[in-house]
Amino acid sequence: MLLRITPVVTVRHYMNLHDLFQAMYESCLGTALAESLYVYPLVEGIHLLSLAFSFGLIVLVDFRLLGIALPSLPVGEMLKQLRPWMIGGFTATFVTGILLMFALGPKLLATFIFPLKLLVILLAALNAIWFEWKFGRDQDYLTGRKDPVVSAKIAGAISLASWSTVVVLGRLIPYFDGSF
Repeated sequence: MLLRITPVVTVRHYMNLHDLFQAMYESCLGTALAESLYVYPLVEGIHLLSLAFSFGLIVLVDFRLLGIALPSLPVGEMLKQLRPWMIGGFTATFVTGILLMFALGPKLLATFIFPLKLLVILLAALNAIWFEWKFGRDQDYLTGRKDPVVSAKIAGAISLASWSTVVVLGRLIPYFDGSF
């Protein structure tokens, strides 16, 4: 008698981005947000206000880096005062953005705008990380004993351009898909 061994085939289903967004949308949280008369507009309003708050502070810092505004104020002093506010604003923007992803689900992926927005956010975040790594410990630069160098000005310009693009792309999302 021969013993016949048959391999067990397991099929793994890896969740793609559309499946993830669909699962978020169909979750209790996604359904509650999408169907709420008051909570969804409140979340969207907080998202927009916190983004405007953070973006306004970023513009101020970027203008300082570019030498356009507050040239007598050392960059380090400005960052010391504004960093907690910027982090708070971006935290609120991030949390409410995730909540909006739950409420809108796969509709966000129906157009190239939302993935492009996420890509530009990643670029802006990498630029901020690079700036902090490069200049965050440079006391001469931070205390104002040294003028902004070209690379800091480039970081400011990239930040200004990328966050402006994020705002524009965010506002374009509803216009590229009629289901919003």
